[in-house]
Amino acid sequence: PGVYSARYAGEHATYEENVTKLLHELDGKQNRSAHFKTVVSLILDGEEFQFEGRVEGQILERRSGKSGFGYDPVFLPDGYSATFAEMPPELKNRISHRGKAMQKLVAFLKNR
Repeated sequence: PGVYSARYAGEHATYEENVTKLLHELDGKQNRSAHFKTVVSLILDGEEFQFEGRVEGQILERRSGKSGFGYDPVFLPDGYSATFAEMPPELKNRISHRGKAMQKLVAFLKNR
């Protein structure tokens, strides 16, 4: 759903409704590859810096896990056997798109 992911099933849709619509749209599809992407921007002294985080994965055929939010119960990151919703928060935060973008920002600030 891209930038419309929060409103995928409608303007006031819940996470549950968004996931249900996604699963319906992908029903019977073989290619279920997906990714999350975050870009964090920072402006220092009029100069803009951007830090991108991305995580590749697959959309499962059904929900698995109760933690997290949004599409976490159906997103299985590449190289892992647990969805974001099944992972301990520390692991999810380290490997997620948001976590990766923030790690780059922190590294940039430490080296500045």
